[in-house]
Formats: sequence, structure tokens, C-alpha cells
Amino acid sequence: MLQTLRDKTSGWIATVILGLLIIPFAFVGIEQYLVQRVDNAVARIEMAPSWWRSAPSWWPVSMLWTKAAVERSEFDERFQRERDRRRAAEGEAFDAREFEKPENKRKVLDQLIDERVRMLVAETEGLSVADGAVVKTIQAVPEFQDGTGKFSQERYLYGLQMRQPPQSPTEFEQFVRDRLMENLIVGNVGESSFLTQAEMDRLIKLMGERRDVSLLLMPPPAADTAEVSAAEIQKWYEGHGKDFRAPESVILEYVELTGATLPPPGAPTEASLRKRYEDEKSRFVAEEQRLVSHIQINVAAGADAAAQKAAETKAAQIAAQAKAAGADFAALARANSEDLGSKAVGGDLGWINKGTFPGAFEDAMFKLKVGEVSAPVKDESGWHVILVREVKAGQVQPFEAVRETLLREESETSRERAFNDFSAKLVDMVYKNPTSLAEPAKAMNLAVMKTGPITRDAALNNGGIGANPAVIRAAFSEARLQDNTVSDPIEIGPEHSVLIRVVSHTPERALPLAQVRDKVIAAVRADRAAKAAEQEAQALLARVNAGETLAAVAASKQLPAPEVVPNVARGMPLPTPEVAEAIFALKAPAAGKSSAGKAVLPDGRVVLFAVDKVVPGNKADIPPAQLDMMRTQISQLGGYEEGRELTSELRKRVKIQVIDDNLR
Repeated sequence: MLQTLRDKTSGWIATVILGLLIIPFAFVGIEQYLVQRVDNAVARIEMAPSWWRSAPSWWPVSMLWTKAAVERSEFDERFQRERDRRRAAEGEAFDAREFEKPENKRKVLDQLIDERVRMLVAETEGLSVADGAVVKTIQAVPEFQDGTGKFSQERYLYGLQMRQPPQSPTEFEQFVRDRLMENLIVGNVGESSFLTQAEMDRLIKLMGERRDVSLLLMPPPAADTAEVSAAEIQKWYEGHGKDFRAPESVILEYVELTGATLPPPGAPTEASLRKRYEDEKSRFVAEEQRLVSHIQINVAAGADAAAQKAAETKAAQIAAQAKAAGADFAALARANSEDLGSKAVGGDLGWINKGTFPGAFEDAMFKLKVGEVSAPVKDESGWHVILVREVKAGQVQPFEAVRETLLREESETSRERAFNDFSAKLVDMVYKNPTSLAEPAKAMNLAVMKTGPITRDAALNNGGIGANPAVIRAAFSEARLQDNTVSDPIEIGPEHSVLIRVVSHTPERALPLAQVRDKVIAAVRADRAAKAAEQEAQALLARVNAGETLAAVAASKQLPAPEVVPNVARGMPLPTPEVAEAIFALKAPAAGKSSAGKAVLPDGRVVLFAVDKVVPGNKADIPPAQLDMMRTQISQLGGYEEGRELTSELRKRVKIQVIDDNLR
């Protein structure tokens, strides 16, 4: 049989066929055996060449497409940065579990995809970033500049090492180049945005518009007491299921550690106090003090160069007189000083410690010897001639003078150490059996306590440890829910912590109709009352729009007279932002007439309003500087929106594949 196969495959036709088969294997076959490929990309982007926009994506034409990928490591770094930003912004309210939801991950990924798309477009259009632009951008970063605003190589290298993760100059330069590259097209579009004078005038008229308004607050809707049928109950329950759900909850067992309940540590020994004194003696050195006088020559804020020079010359002359043999500094101060507070006492400032007059004055004062007069010293108030009359050297306070302080501090340290040691022993026992609190608590003579159901909303947990955000975060963490293991100590306050374990976990669930029947009936009746109030308000509005005044309509219903509020501006909370927004959404009335509208307050009451007069904004009322700032800000906002729209259009020119398995 083998001979037969050999004979069949020895002809020239077989040779050609085998040759054709080898070609695709050369591209896709052998590499599968030679290379172990691990795909860590979370998204892939492909773009047809600029010279063939309609190029198909099938092989081998797809080899002409420009390809890019967002790697998992890149996504993780960006996601971590966003997590840190949100945590810093929200503080204790930050919910790590909520942040990990897929929609947040997709939002961060979309930002990365947008950046990559913009880079691909710039590359395919033949754009590039010059080395000079990269250097200029880096040198303009304030973090890399010294105190004079000049670029510092030392600060640059240090700053790169402090980044998370650290970067080499080459890596950071590539990062800057990439950001400049992806901003080439969108940035230029944004910068080219402009605002015509007609558009600006229209915006000023709208933004500065003021309206005279009458407001009528309707009484609360009358209570609905009519019977609610079984069909209505069932229909409302099925249509509003999300309103009748029990939230996810956990029941915890926990032990509580408080420093106040621990046996007090023994009193510090005299030897320990003296050792602490010797170890920390530098803390108990009284600061050096200097008895100082000065003569001040004032320089007015905004003084011209001539006035500043005159003040400096005068100060220099006084300093020369004060340094002369036999000079009376106090007399010179009384005659020349412009410091009203010290002039009458010969310039005497009394005993001064470091930090009293920080800056040039203090620097010069602490360089002088006793009896020495300074050259003129400049600070924000003017020029000073300084005399140091006496110096009290810093002295170490004796042990007896600070013993009470040492005793208090040593007692606090001992108590903290005892608390930490006790906590550490408990944690060590927990680590031996992390799924149980009973044995460690018994060994440490602590009571194991249990909570009622606790939800993710700390405000609903009626006090106790369930009202602490840190406890909530730990209780609903994956480790606690899945493994039922004991948590690390969670700090509640100073020398106050708890260790928790989830005893039971109940997912969010729909409540049966029988359990919420009364709530459903109340909701149906509230909806009826709201609709009745809405219908009445609509009827009153129709009367106003037909020509009656709001005051006449109110009087016919024995309602209080409407409140008249003139010159209402956009953004005024009147009485709520929603009402103000509705007022300005209403079409302006014809001359001599009113237009009416309504809005609903959060408590369900309806506000009727009538707009009696509309005055457009006037450009003449806005200072020129503010007008320029408005024009700049509006143009920038327009440029930002145009950049977003362009990015959205660019995404339509590429193929984007999100790899969900790698995003989890």
C-alpha cells in the first residue's frame, strides 16, 4: 500500500498540488507549533489604509490594514489610576465593589480605544511629532521645574522614579510623543473652533435674560381613600417590581476591641521616663530668643521704580548712621522709623523666636551678632534696618520640668502598645483557623456578638458597626461573602477596632405581593392623588393661557395670592433649580400678555407660574474682561465638543473588537 501511495504522488501534478498546499502552511501552520501565543489584548483596532478606504478585511488584503491593540497591562494601569482618583475624590463614600462593575471597566476601555483610534488616524494620514515638540512639552511640566521656573534634569529624573509605575526617560518621552500624536487631529480641530459675533450676541441675550414671574404653590394633593381593586394591585405590583425588592444583606458575627476595656498597663517606671527623656532630649530645648529693634522705611504697594529706589537709599543712609560709633539706635528709630507700632519705643520689637517673622527679616536677624546692625533688608512691608541687642541661647529643660509630659506620653505609649499586642495575639489565633471567631474570642476572653441584617446602605442600618462605611466595605467584599473568613481588624476609632465574619448572605430579591400589599395600595392611591392634582393644575393653566391672570385664577379657588418675583435670572433656585429651569424653558409671552407653566416639587406639590415679562441680556452690562473670558470659555467648550464628535466619527472608520474574556 505504501508503494502504491508513493507511485501516485511521484508525478508532476502531485508535486504542484503539494507546493500549493505548502504556501498557506508557511503562513499559518508552522508558527502554531513553534510559537506559544498568549493573547492578553482587551481590545483590537484595525483600520483600512488611507489610499484604499473600502479595502475588505479578508485575507490576504487584511495584511494591508493598520492594526493596534489595547493590552491588559495597559488597561489595568489606567483602571488603577481611575480607581485612585475616585477614591481620593469620594473618600469614605468610595465603594470598591461598585467601582469594579463592568460598565466602569468599559468606560475606561473606551477612553483607551479613543486614544488608540486617534493615533491610528494620525499615523495613516502621515502625521508625526517632532522631537522638539516632545522636549518642549516635557520642559513645560511644572513638576520638572525648579523654583525659578526652569527645567531641572534632577527633578525630571526624580519625578519619573516617583511615578506609578516608575518610568525611564525613554519610556516617558514615548508616552508624551503618543499623547501628542493622538491629539494632533482632534486638538487642531478643537483649537480651530470659533464663535461668531452673532452667536456670542445670542448667547449673551439668553444667558443674561431676566424674567418677571408670578408663582403659585398649590396645596398638597388631597388624600385618595377610594377602594383599590385586586386587579389594580396586581398591575401596579408587576409594573413597579423594582420598588418592592429587599436589598442584599448580610448577618455578621464580630468581636470588638477597645482600649478602654483592656486592663490598664502598669505605671511607667522612673527609669523608663529618664530613658525617654534622654532619647528625646532635643524636644525639650528652649528655642533661642533675640531682643531686637528695627527701623522701617515703608514702600507703598505698586510704587514705581523711583519711589522704591528712594526708600532703599533712605534705609541705606540710616543703616550707615546706626553703624557709626556712638550712634543712638533708639533715637534714630524715633526720628525715622515708619512702623507706627514700634516707633515710639525706639523701634523695640521685644524678644523674638524663630518663626515670628519668617522670610528675609528673620534670616537677617538670626545672622547678626549682639550689638550688630544689619544692612537694609527688604520684605513685603518695605526696608528694615535691624539691631540685635541681646541673645538668649537655647537651653535644655531639666527632667523635672518635663516629667509630667513624659509620664503622660509614656502612659499613652504603653496603652497603645498593650492594645496592639492584644490585637496581634487575637489575629494570630484567627489565622490558625480563619473561618471561626468563637475559639480565638474565648481564648482572649472576648464576647462574640451578632448583628441583624445589614445592607450596603450604611444609613439604613440603624447605628452599630453596620453604620461604619469601612465595615460595610469589608462585609460585602468578595473574600467575606465567598469564603466566610474572618476579616483583618477594621479600625472604628482610636484604640477601637472590630473583626467580622459573614454568618449569612441574602442576595437582593423580589418581595412577595402578600408581604408588600399595603405598600402597593398606598402607592396606587398616591399615584391617583398626584394625577388628580396634575389634572387640576392643567385646568388652571389653561385658564391662564386663555387670558385670565394667575391672581384671578387663585382667587377663584380660594388660594393664596401668587408671589410676584421680578428679575429672575437663570440658575436661581426658585424655589428649586427644577422650577427655575421650567420657567426659562417656557416660551416668552407676547407683549402685554403672560405665558404659564408648571413644575412639580420633590414632595409632589405643583407650582404654577406665569411669565409676565422677558428682558434679554445686554452686552453693555458685561465688563470687557468678563466678556473676553466668556468668549474664550465658550469657544473652548465648543472645541471640546467638536473633538468628541470627531472621535466618534473616526471610530466609525475602524473595526473594533472588545475581548470580554480578557476584560474580566
